[in-house]
Amino acid sequence: MTTPRPLRILGIETSCDETAAAIVDGDRRILADRILSQTAIHVPYGGIVPEIAARAHLDHLDGLIRDALAEADLRIADLDAIAATGGPGLIGGVMVGVMAAKGIALTARLPFLAVNHLEGHALTPRLSHGLAFPYLLLLVSGGHTQLLVVEGVGRYARLGTTIDDAAGEAFDKTAKLLGLPYPGGPAIERAARDGDPARFALPRPMLGRPGCDFSFSGLKTAVRNAVAALPGPPAPQDVADMAAAFQAAVAAVVADRCRRAAALFRQRHPTGGALVVAGGVAANGAIRSALERIAAEAGMPFVAPPHRLCTDNGAMIAWAAIERFRLGQQDGLDFAPRPRWPLDPGAPKAIGAGVKA
Repeated sequence: MTTPRPLRILGIETSCDETAAAIVDGDRRILADRILSQTAIHVPYGGIVPEIAARAHLDHLDGLIRDALAEADLRIADLDAIAATGGPGLIGGVMVGVMAAKGIALTARLPFLAVNHLEGHALTPRLSHGLAFPYLLLLVSGGHTQLLVVEGVGRYARLGTTIDDAAGEAFDKTAKLLGLPYPGGPAIERAARDGDPARFALPRPMLGRPGCDFSFSGLKTAVRNAVAALPGPPAPQDVADMAAAFQAAVAAVVADRCRRAAALFRQRHPTGGALVVAGGVAANGAIRSALERIAAEAGMPFVAPPHRLCTDNGAMIAWAAIERFRLGQQDGLDFAPRPRWPLDPGAPKAIGAGVKA
């Protein structure tokens, strides 16, 4: 009797400024993983230009899909389904990926799955670590900062979100204020290594307040005011000290919010569970160290997928599709891309503007 082979799904990710295609199988093996970063394209603008991002996805996606198939030594006919990020994200880019996936699915007569980008991040530790449900997730990236209880595929309880800027967005804007290059996260972390975090007294927004919501806009404004108060343009040591102070403030806020979230998680799930971090900002060493301390305090394992799987990628989309496909789920070709798509639609809206979900 022949043992059936595991599922194989192609995942496409085009929600922001990475064009990605990957093939993953049901045994948690990444058979191919292709990512094309657009960072160099957007550097002159100091941030992502949606129209330029969408055009870059359109120019490169077909080639990445071909490369992924070649890397996996597979044909389209060898796949079981085609998946793409259906939102949330920059709508032009999301449309490029969804239309490509629909076209392949229609031509090859394969099922199509539209994956929530946030669910891709939320389920990544099950791909990288085989992590069991439930667990507490901090999703911290350029577009999202949320704390979620992950209880199953499609079962998410949001404990907190940002009421203004996402953490990664605050890093980018602060870096620009300091004359550091885009993307801001790595640039600030490099500068902070030579800085004194105690020199500038920056606020810790939301620290000690009830709930698990975040706010970073006021911190960014405080940096702007501190820079303006300098006697002249910031010198290299000024930049290093400000970067260190900003990074320390973000780490302190994240730790405080996660400590509260861990307590709420324990009320729902007295035993088991891990503290998981995903998203590009998860690469920051100071933030990761703070989270490791919080996890130890709460008696929870700390789990961080490999950096390549923390940032936007096609493998997380393929894996989330595998999880859904196993449950008998798929989407029609009439699916409409979504610029906003909350994982927990019933969660109360955070008070403030600019919430991304």
